[in-house]
Amino acid sequence: MLLIPRTQSEADWRDAFADLARRVARGEVPRHPLDLDADARRLYVRRTLREDHRFRIHNRPEGAQRKFDKLARSALDFFRGTALLFYRDMVGSDADLPQVFCIGDVHPENFGVMPNVDGVPFFGVNDFDEAHVAPFSWDVKRGATGFYLYAKDNGFKKKHRQNVMQSFVQGYLDALMEFARDDREKHHQYRLDNSPPQIRELLQGAVASRRKFLADKIDPAAGRFIATDEVVPCSSRVGQFQRAVRAYVKKSDIDNRSGRAGHFKVKDVAVKKDSGTASLGLDRYWVLIDGETDDHLDDIVLEVKQARRSALSGLTPPPPEDSPVHDAGATGEANPQGRASQGARIALSHRVHLAGGDPYYGHATLDKQSFVVRERSPFKDSIDVEDLDVEAMCDYADTCGRVLAQAHARADEDSGLPGEDAERSILESVQPAVFVDDVGRFALAAVDRLERDHALFCADHALGAFNILRG
Repeated sequence: MLLIPRTQSEADWRDAFADLARRVARGEVPRHPLDLDADARRLYVRRTLREDHRFRIHNRPEGAQRKFDKLARSALDFFRGTALLFYRDMVGSDADLPQVFCIGDVHPENFGVMPNVDGVPFFGVNDFDEAHVAPFSWDVKRGATGFYLYAKDNGFKKKHRQNVMQSFVQGYLDALMEFARDDREKHHQYRLDNSPPQIRELLQGAVASRRKFLADKIDPAAGRFIATDEVVPCSSRVGQFQRAVRAYVKKSDIDNRSGRAGHFKVKDVAVKKDSGTASLGLDRYWVLIDGETDDHLDDIVLEVKQARRSALSGLTPPPPEDSPVHDAGATGEANPQGRASQGARIALSHRVHLAGGDPYYGHATLDKQSFVVRERSPFKDSIDVEDLDVEAMCDYADTCGRVLAQAHARADEDSGLPGEDAERSILESVQPAVFVDDVGRFALAAVDRLERDHALFCADHALGAFNILRG
């Protein structure tokens, strides 16, 4: 029998998983997704992916179709685009471990270069869409699974894959111990002047002028976006976006953080298509705002991306009842009656997890939907993981583990979670060697399960179970 009767609505199914999380956390042993046989698991994977993409199918069916097709290409794409499936297998687990404001989707390609508050490139976590309060181990386990999977995709032997994975977890623990000694997490950034050689080389390659970045995107005579297959101007919506940008500037305090008071006149708007994996099928726009001079190549491009419910929502052990994080928006749904929007949750994650991050990062409301806003910067760049050899990938995994540790150590700064310093609470809850081994065994099992699920999905995809636009 399936975990949830197929006749139940999607809302009832979500509620059932929330109840399952509470029951697992209390030590009960109900029916679990991992206990399903192969046939039941296939139906479960099919239903979970359809549920997860229901809004996209109605909102942008062509984008949802492209995502389903992309998920069929490889286990890596499937991993990146099915966070809900991944976390439902973890439902209610690790209830005995400290909770922090987690990133939610840690993997090798969700770290990269971005601008800091001073306009200087630095390296850090760059995707906060799944941020949610959860046991710290959930981030570490997804990150370890991701690094093992990417190492396998690079053709590394099993021993070398394990070395990469262990470098990530050990880097995380080592950095936590450093932050516990000196509280450096409050201000530390990986910049050109203080990064390891691998990251310094990435930062050097990412440095670019805004003029060069804009030159192939903006018509310098008209000050408008140049139409391409992926950038579709919709200039008729400038007025609507001007109102949204005005509200975004006010509620996100962008004037004070960006140092550009008054320079938020919307000059053009375009739909941005075919970006990312997890976000395919969601609305994404580029908004051109004026710069400080009359030169069009001094302008700023804001990316406005539709926010969505975190894949962790309803699956984690309940946070402490006295935690004000609920009011801060870490778990809130989008509604106008007081609880924070999904965009506010994501913007809060950016502020909490990064020291001096993108001054344009905020949230907006458009067509009664919640959106995240950030600068589309010329600095945006990331490591080409597929080009790394074993030693380089171990180095990269170590750095990413350290970046995650800083994000968790900062999680006691502004998120509202009560208690001691996050890094000390985490370190006191684990024995390092045991934790590394536990996470390693989890990752091996998760990769095996992911590959089986991907095969099940591909069989369904080939039969047309995920066809939206094709007959």
